[in-house]
Amino acid sequence: MMDSSGGMFFGGGFMWIFWIVLIVILFVAIKAIADPDGGNKSTQSEAPIEILKKRYASGDINKEEFEQRRRDLES
Repeated sequence: MMDSSGGMFFGGGFMWIFWIVLIVILFVAIKAIADPDGGNKSTQSEAPIEILKKRYASGDINKEEFEQRRRDLES
């Protein structure tokens, strides 16, 4: 059935789906603009000793440097 407003889809019961989708898209867009890194704060909340352990494990620093920096962090 067609009415004078242009059709059954947007003039009928499916209009609420359009508004829900529009609101969700706006919400996602605003969130992306407000937090461009996607909430990835793993490096900011990571403890310095954990970063030091990862650097030692990957071979960036040797054992002596690791021990010295660990002592520096603990004091």
